[in-house]
Order: sequence, then structure tokens, then C-alpha cells
Amino acid sequence: MAAAAALPKEMRAIVIEEKGGEFKPTKVAVPEPSEGQVLVKVEVCGVCGGDHGIKDGAVPGAVWPRIPGHEVVGTVVALGPGAKRWKVGDRVGRGWAGGHCFECKNCRTGQFLFCAKHYTTGLNQDGGWAEYMAARWESLIAVPAGMSSVTAGPLLCAGTTTFNSLRNMKLQAGAWVAVQGIGGLGHLAVQFASKMGFRTIVLSTSADKEKFARELGALEYIDASKEDVVKRVHDITGGQGVALVISTSPSGKAMASVINALGTNGQLLTLGAGSDPLTLWSGQLIGQNRVVRGWASGSPNDGEECLEFAHAFGIKVLTETFPLEKAAETYDAMNANKLRFRGVLVVDQAAK
Repeated sequence: MAAAAALPKEMRAIVIEEKGGEFKPTKVAVPEPSEGQVLVKVEVCGVCGGDHGIKDGAVPGAVWPRIPGHEVVGTVVALGPGAKRWKVGDRVGRGWAGGHCFECKNCRTGQFLFCAKHYTTGLNQDGGWAEYMAARWESLIAVPAGMSSVTAGPLLCAGTTTFNSLRNMKLQAGAWVAVQGIGGLGHLAVQFASKMGFRTIVLSTSADKEKFARELGALEYIDASKEDVVKRVHDITGGQGVALVISTSPSGKAMASVINALGTNGQLLTLGAGSDPLTLWSGQLIGQNRVVRGWASGSPNDGEECLEFAHAFGIKVLTETFPLEKAAETYDAMNANKLRFRGVLVVDQAAK
């Protein structure tokens, strides 16, 4: 193992022992990188809705015990045998995609996120709620020079999901795009849509976020608690409807309420995963060739391009920071909708 300096034997970590268990602060051995792995000294790690996957077993493939966390930023401190691309001292990130086998059909066709091995950070591979993390070399992402770790963390999942889905919707510049919800995902989606050249409408349920939405790049704002969203969208767009609704709400009812805001060939993109069903009348789709679809985050390369875009165009990531030992409280605050956008655990207090 190639390392910059002697490493400690133990580290602080948050561990969940079983499905439905508690996030427990503890001490565990510092991992030694095996074949093809890199050891990362963690600076920060985000707290994300995807962490339900390991807490509740909400995502297939979870394995316990596990160190959660899939919005990880840190520095390479050691290389295992066969690790490629990276060197000690490199600043890296790691998102939901925990690596890939390079051999299955999906990998052979470049669909690395859907690798048959299903390597997933914080789900079946230890994540970043710890001082050190061993990671497959191909799962890591270069962090742009000058980007703070606290900014980079949420971009590795929330940012990559919104950025990568939006750029794959095959929209023409100037298309009308509506963003439903302006929270942790939505405030990023508004900025990406605006910076990509789309005319952006924010759909929210209160009037007090309008100024903020316009500051992020929205051209129009609709308060769904007071206005008929579908009618207002058609008024704004001259009757054509929007080409895309990005729904960051987990509510199936909320998503269904905007389907008629879509124009011909319009797409409803669901990024908020909730427990209630999305119920539609088939005629709402057939009559205008509308589509409902989801999007699964992105590959490490997608994540890297997201960070590069965000850094180049000044995407603002709004965060609250907490010490590692407050992981459980931060997770609970996220679930109670008490976080201001994205929660980030600061593991190394020297991190910026």
C-alpha cells in the first residue's frame, strides 16, 4: 500500500448495524485499501434522502453493518494495489455510484450506473460518515480546484441527479421548464435549468420563496396554494405548456396535479421518491404524447462534469453544517423538513 504518512489504527465513524437500526457514533479500524481501492481521508459528507436506503432498507441491495454516506469529499492518502488514475494528495469526491465491474453488459455499453454488481456507496460499500473511506478507484471524482468541500458534497448526489437528468431530456435551448419544489433538489434544478438556457418556472406552495426563486434564475413563479397551476402555466407559455416538469416533491398527488401543464411531447421527470402512488388517467398521456419518467443520478463521470459545470457557472449550494457525531440528528432534521436545503457533516474541521 502506497501512503503519504503513517495512518492511525482507529477512526471515528457512524455505523448502522441492521435494518431499522440507529446511526451510532463509534470507533472502528481504519480500512486498508484492497485491490483496486483508494483510501480517502474524509473532509465532509452530505446527508441525503438516499440514506433511507440503508436506514430503512428502502433500496434493494443494502448490506449491514454499514457506514452510510454517499456525498463524500476528501483527499487521497493511500493507494491499494492496482488502483489507477489517482495519486496521494489528490482531492476527490464520491457519490451514489460506488464503482463498476467493467465486464457486465451494462458496463460494456457504458451504462456504469447500472452495473450488475450494484456497487453503491453507503448501501453495500462503506461510505463517508467516517474519518477514512476505502473506495474503488473508478468510483472517485476529481473536485475542481477552488471549490469548497461543503459546496462539492451535495453536488455529488443531489446536484448530479438534477444536472444529469436535465441535460439528458433532449430539450432545445429556450424551452419552458417548470421546477416543482424549491428545496434541497429544487434549488439546484432551478439554477441548472437557467444556466443551460431554459426558461424556468418555479412551482411552490407559498409566496415567500418568490424573490429567492428569481434570484436563482427563475423567470416566473407560481404559488400553487393560491393559483391554478395548470392555467397559469398555459397563460405564461402562450397556451403551449412546458416541455418539462422536474418534480422534486416526493408526493405522488403533487406530481399528478401538474401533468396537464405539459405541452405536446412534454415530460414529467420524477426525482422525488415518495410512498404514495402517482395516479394518472391514461388519456392525459395519450392525448399529447406525454411521458412520465425517472432518472437515477449519474456515473462518476457525470458527477465530475456536474462539479465542473457548477464551478464554471457559479451554482450556489445552500447548506447547513454539523459535526460527524450529529449525523442522526441531521438525518432526523432532514426527514422533518427542518434543514435549510442540504445538510453536510464536517468530519475534518480543517475542511472548507
